[in-house]
Amino acid sequence: MYTVLLDSSNTNLSVGLARDNLLLECISYEAWQQQSEYMIPELNKLLEKYNVKREEISAVMVAKGPGSYTGVRIAITIAKTIAVALGCRLYPVSSLRVQKDGKNPSICLINARSGRSYIGVYEGNKVLLEDQIMKNDEVLKYINDHPSYSVCGDVRYLGLEIKETNNILEMLSLKDALDEVNPLSLKPVYMKD
Repeated sequence: MYTVLLDSSNTNLSVGLARDNLLLECISYEAWQQQSEYMIPELNKLLEKYNVKREEISAVMVAKGPGSYTGVRIAITIAKTIAVALGCRLYPVSSLRVQKDGKNPSICLINARSGRSYIGVYEGNKVLLEDQIMKNDEVLKYINDHPSYSVCGDVRYLGLEIKETNNILEMLSLKDALDEVNPLSLKPVYMKD
């Protein structure tokens, strides 16, 4: 059976297809404010390429936020629609958590604008710092205080170098650690001060 993986919580559009917990392919590119136009066509390309029938999709994994207000809603809406229409399982995961660097301790960041960042810190499947909003100067101090941790996400807004990670592959690695949710009850995670 197949799993569809979706993330549009930040500037990138990411769509993946997995079979039996092995990633077949991932499409990921910058599509800021265009994710709604491209996500379904990209998913359809993957399904057609691998000759996947809709009834063979058994699960959908989706980044639930925090992140771009509209971006988070796009992937969640598509994921919920697939789950309801096909009667498959739905697994939401933190948009920060899917940026982690494998099993390495990882400070995962998304620009929250107005001098703030969404931050979550993870090591493997452990949460070291719950997802929250932090002022950028506090984020930089946290990074400085943890020099051995990977810093993940598009951190150019902080003047830092980007560490490339595959958010779809990370999402898939978390599948067994996540709880399935009722698609009708899933809500995006919007963090506010």
